[in-house]
Amino acid sequence: MGLYATQIFPRLMDWVMARPAFSQLREALLQPASGEVLEIGFGTGLNLCHYPTTITRLSIVDPAILLPMKVTHRLAAAPYPIQTVHVTAEQLPFPDRGFDTVVSTWTLCTIPDPVLALREVGRVLKPGGRFLFLEHGRSDDQKIAAWQDRLNPIQNVIGCGCNLNRQIDQLIILAGLKIAHLDRFSMATVPRLAGEMYRGTAVKEN
Repeated sequence: MGLYATQIFPRLMDWVMARPAFSQLREALLQPASGEVLEIGFGTGLNLCHYPTTITRLSIVDPAILLPMKVTHRLAAAPYPIQTVHVTAEQLPFPDRGFDTVVSTWTLCTIPDPVLALREVGRVLKPGGRFLFLEHGRSDDQKIAAWQDRLNPIQNVIGCGCNLNRQIDQLIILAGLKIAHLDRFSMATVPRLAGEMYRGTAVKEN
């Protein structure tokens, strides 16, 4: 990876994604998290301060090592034990049925094979476990969606693999998880091309 992917883009995204509008969404999403928790696509650790006291341990997965000094500081401030593994979400190095909660925030847009990663989520979730997700993706407005399709090749480059047009709910269903709750909305502070949000909970039924 070049300087843009390892230094410039991560710093830009850390600054953008730490804004209050994003922090409020993280806070609301993560309140139901409990027990043994796995977070895929850890990034620079912006979720850490929003986890509730109901979690007993956090395992984090990300293939990249981004802004290590900043991440180390955030990890040190967390009041719960943390395990860090630098692998892709498509091949999670954890046993079956080991986690009460799996979390993904603004991650499924970038994973090369999101359905395979979500099948892995289902594999490592305990029966009745919850997958909490907060993602941007394909708009329900056909005009917006058409522009997302047109601009996606450009976004894929400048966003270091990010896709604008993934239909997040359908990816989750294809992976065999059941969506228990889904909110669709547009973030007021983000252009609709990148601000069409999917927030919800999916469960493993057996």
